[in-house]
Amino acid sequence: MPKQRVVAFVDGFNMYHSLQSNGLKRFKWVDYRSLAMKFIAPTVDDLTSVFYFSALAKWDTEKMEKHKTYMKALRWAGVEPILGNFKTVERKCQATCHQKYQTFEEKETDVNIAIYVVKMALQDEYDKALLFSADSDLIPAINTVQKVMPHKTIKVVFPFNRVSEHMRKVCLGDTARVKIKHLETSLFPDPIVIDAAKDIEINCPASWK
Repeated sequence: MPKQRVVAFVDGFNMYHSLQSNGLKRFKWVDYRSLAMKFIAPTVDDLTSVFYFSALAKWDTEKMEKHKTYMKALRWAGVEPILGNFKTVERKCQATCHQKYQTFEEKETDVNIAIYVVKMALQDEYDKALLFSADSDLIPAINTVQKVMPHKTIKVVFPFNRVSEHMRKVCLGDTARVKIKHLETSLFPDPIVIDAAKDIEINCPASWK
């Protein structure tokens, strides 16, 4: 009997902020292909593709370079980054000053994830999807696949210390949660040695250690 084809879709910002807000910066160097393997059964499942959805903070050179380094590591592991954009938005200070100010808001990531989840189901590129996110904006995509292609399975994997009860209720497949034990055993080596003879390496950003 052939194995189930599994594709993992990683909401990069949801995962990143779950680590950032819980003081787990050492786990930012996570290998998402390795992490996805923790949530499948290798005897019956075949992890065919892993997609990482995010965007570059182009106004902050240091952050952007760390992010680019990380995406090099992901590509080395066979994870494909899909990038959205940040857009400038105007907001009003909620304190007493009520001054308007400009900030950056990430756009397109949840839309990109939704498109890939539905498109790849329609094109019969997976039997099971692993969706690493707690963003309830992805519920319409989950519902679409479950209604139109009920033979496909979507498993939602919630980031560390995050959960969406609404997503849990609508997801007909299994749900799971990323735990410390999963992260500890899913880190890239540091450094990643690309070519020892030519001294080509990918190093974890110092501030993540």
